[in-house]
Amino acid sequence: MPQLTLHTPLGEITLSEDEGALVALDWGRGRDQDATPLLREARAQLHDWFDGKRVDFDLPLRPHGTAFQGRVWDVMRAIPPGETLTYGAVAAQLNSSARAVGMACGANPIPIIIPCHRVVAASGRLGGYSGEGGGGTKRFLLRLEAASAGLLAGAPAASPNDPSATSVGEPAR
Repeated sequence: MPQLTLHTPLGEITLSEDEGALVALDWGRGRDQDATPLLREARAQLHDWFDGKRVDFDLPLRPHGTAFQGRVWDVMRAIPPGETLTYGAVAAQLNSSARAVGMACGANPIPIIIPCHRVVAASGRLGGYSGEGGGGTKRFLLRLEAASAGLLAGAPAASPNDPSATSVGEPAR
């Protein structure tokens, strides 16, 4: 399976491709490096996203998961950049439970690109995040995305270790 590692503000992340589609984004360095055209394009889009030059991704994705997980991931991809939904709001759309949605978020094999960071707890807290750095990484991603979407006019640049406020951008729905 072709993989390509890139450096980001969150450290190294590795993209994996299978049959012409992205199937994984993992924290850390991948063992095998193969810069296919798709992986080079994904790397370029991620660099642009981290640099605030884009707010979404245009890449072929094929995340492996159950049919229910796929529906949750589709809802996450429909949340506008810089905004959030609660686990309960996503569950209501799918006639499911917030706990099931949280489990699907945690199983997301392509975080950032499938933006599970946009799903937060009803209390206004961030909730969990399965990526390296947990809640601090989720907070960083939300602040970066909100700033890129123009929702935090004049806000300082986000930092992965910033312990500041947990609510970001538009209120959770």
